[in-house]
Amino acid sequence: MTVLTAPDELRFRRNLQEEAFLFRGKMAEQHQGVEIPRVKLGTRGLETSLCSFQLLVHFKPCLNSLLTPSELKINFLFKKFPSLGFGCLGLSAFYNDPVPDEVGISIIKHAFARGITFFDTSDIYGPQTNEILVGKALKQLPREKVQLATKFGIVKTDPAAGAVINGTAGYVRPSVEASLKRLDVDYIDLYYQHRVDTKTPIEDTMGELKKLVEEGKIKYIGLSEASPETIRRAHVVHPVSALQMEWSLWSRDIENEIIPLCRELGIGIVPYSPLGRGFFGGRIVAESVPANSYLLTEEDLKEITAVVPLNEIAGSRTLDRLSHLTWKFANTLTKEKKTGS
Repeated sequence: MTVLTAPDELRFRRNLQEEAFLFRGKMAEQHQGVEIPRVKLGTRGLETSLCSFQLLVHFKPCLNSLLTPSELKINFLFKKFPSLGFGCLGLSAFYNDPVPDEVGISIIKHAFARGITFFDTSDIYGPQTNEILVGKALKQLPREKVQLATKFGIVKTDPAAGAVINGTAGYVRPSVEASLKRLDVDYIDLYYQHRVDTKTPIEDTMGELKKLVEEGKIKYIGLSEASPETIRRAHVVHPVSALQMEWSLWSRDIENEIIPLCRELGIGIVPYSPLGRGFFGGRIVAESVPANSYLLTEEDLKEITAVVPLNEIAGSRTLDRLSHLTWKFANTLTKEKKTGS
């Protein structure tokens, strides 16, 4: 278990508050007609929005998956301020009941108006309905100013059996074609393998993704919850631009291996659940939560805070039945083992 001391936690919160305060002033100037600054995600040319931490407050009741660097110390990837993207998952699944299209579109447009240009979805969100919603919102935004990310690879999820993962070359192309159609766009800026298919050599998956880059259907390739070995092997086939991993005050297990590797290879980090799915948001959301939601209820939060010591807040982040989908178990077959040679 990683131990986070009370001074560490307080220092982190204070730094976030100071950076957010300074940046809100900068954003106020930018809204007077100055172009919002952008930062590079990794070293492959992908640039994304730079925006205020205020959005974490504005959208927390309905969206829990805002994408943001969870710690200021990752400035080897970002400049002075952390960047923010908008995770669209909560509009269609998991955390809340799906919102009406007009509400979801208005939220996405409001995020864009506040400076967010990096929007993240997946074909499994809904499933599929989230991509359709995002596509409708994009029709009301300037496409050339939006960085669109979506994902493939999770075929279906089952509460008992877990997730079915497919990373075969024959599955990649139909997946991207279907996403392009649902999103109603000509290209996808960042296309992730959502989870690693350990039965398929990563070289096979990356080989097909490389072809899609060459054809202009996708611009950049990303991985999610990939192991160090898989990342290295994938990067040989084609540069990986971004890696999406859970990273927060209570999920720091990527810091010893994954972060140094990404620094070495020039891969950007897109942390998901940086506020512990709302736990570190600074306040309890009192309104009712749907029965099928993954969000913590007010009673859950009170129970947890009553029994978890502050200096033991970091630890296991995944249910046992889903642990096989994390980076620690994400080595794929090698080409030799697959062919039996």
